[in-house]
Amino acid sequence: MVKVRFATVWLAGCSGCHMSFLDMDEWLIELAQYADVVYSPVGCDLKEYPENVDVCLVEGAIANEENLELARKLRQHTKTVISFGDCAVTANVPAMRNMLGGSDSVLKRAYLELGDVTPQLPDEPGIVPELLERVIPLHEVIPVDIFMPGCPPSADRIKATIEPLLKGEQPDMSGREMIKFG
Repeated sequence: MVKVRFATVWLAGCSGCHMSFLDMDEWLIELAQYADVVYSPVGCDLKEYPENVDVCLVEGAIANEENLELARKLRQHTKTVISFGDCAVTANVPAMRNMLGGSDSVLKRAYLELGDVTPQLPDEPGIVPELLERVIPLHEVIPVDIFMPGCPPSADRIKATIEPLLKGEQPDMSGREMIKFG
């Protein structure tokens, strides 16, 4: 049996979707029989996104250049990309910073106005990934194959989305149980 090459990615979000993924409990053991986890912030220490990924759950919005680069790379190397949770689907809570009017005002608010000891902007390259002017949902950057809303999606919804893919089938993403936001 050829196993599905499976990945998860965490962009600008809270990791709640990954916590819900872990709430699948015993089913994760069954998942391991059908899928090789080739990249994930949960239990993997790989630095580079691999090639030839079959399915990838992408949690979080696109908020900075690092998120943007990883999203483009994973799309190039993944057959089925799943927008995983409300932040990936709509940009949700991370997009609240869009109301502040661009990356400069966000950095000034975070590092100068709220800085308590030595307020200063980070000016060394690589300390803070360069922010995009606005936070955007995943589908505004790359084509997405499946949308799985929820904040976070329940373990049952995650399983119902992944399980058919392991059998080479498409999940039924209809009905309140599968498409409810929040």
